[in-house]
Amino acid sequence: MTRQHHLRGVLLASVACILWGISGVAASTLFINNPHITPLWLTQVRMISAGIIMLVWAQLAGTKPVTIWQQHHDTLQVICYGLLGLIPVQLCYFEAVKVGNAPIATIIQFLGPFIISIYYLLFKHVKPRRAEAIGMVMAFIGTLLIVTHGHLTSLAISPVVLFWGGLSAIGVATNTLIPRPLLPKYGALTITGWGLLIAGLSLLVLKPLWTVSLKLTLMEIGLIVVIVLLGTVAPFFMFARSLSDILPTTASLLDAFEPLAATIFSVTFLNVQLTGFDLVGGLLIILAVMALSLNVRKMMAHLHRQTE
Repeated sequence: MTRQHHLRGVLLASVACILWGISGVAASTLFINNPHITPLWLTQVRMISAGIIMLVWAQLAGTKPVTIWQQHHDTLQVICYGLLGLIPVQLCYFEAVKVGNAPIATIIQFLGPFIISIYYLLFKHVKPRRAEAIGMVMAFIGTLLIVTHGHLTSLAISPVVLFWGGLSAIGVATNTLIPRPLLPKYGALTITGWGLLIAGLSLLVLKPLWTVSLKLTLMEIGLIVVIVLLGTVAPFFMFARSLSDILPTTASLLDAFEPLAATIFSVTFLNVQLTGFDLVGGLLIILAVMALSLNVRKMMAHLHRQTE
């Protein structure tokens, strides 16, 4: 791997994470400007549109995305990925953005890797290493600062924000773990495309998006396009492409750009006010996830040896 390829991979992963952060700010802008736009409606539009685009893209690339439906076990797994992985990571995140703000929602969602660590501890009996244990403590302190602002007897943010943010963090874990066996076989475009489409269509059961009467301005339509194309399709492609140039551990470290971008753009364009406790807590969580990411490869190698 040349230095030029490594720099390209770092740039692609960084831009992808920044775009994911911006999509949260775009959603927050929509919720503020148009109270009739709900997280459910926006998630449906985002998932169905992005899913169709990715599947068409996969077909044009010659990967034949429909072949997954010929395997019963793989079909069931991709359905679980859509329902248990993508719905919480996207719908619950938008719910947290609506009732709170993009920076806090993104930071809480950023706790997802620690849920993965807990999963491996409970179900795979892979004990956390020193860096992971330190990271968990840092993340706990950071979350505590954000939630209480130093006053342990009261909450500084709404319990509803914590609820939806917590579910989105769990979604990060399920979104990462469920599709892993399918990716080498079918490719990321096919798996993510079907997962998004299945998730989006299933949400129509709650309330079909065409029954919602909305009057959208050109700016609001533009923001929706930003969320679908620049906040979903483009960063997915960039991040997936970056993995051919850099290690997954390096890419996961660059995930820190997502909460940073959400914070910077929210403060700059939406005039979101963050306290010192929010900033220090967010920084602790970001550093904690970095500490965890440095040990992900060792943890996965250890798990692989156990299953051989």
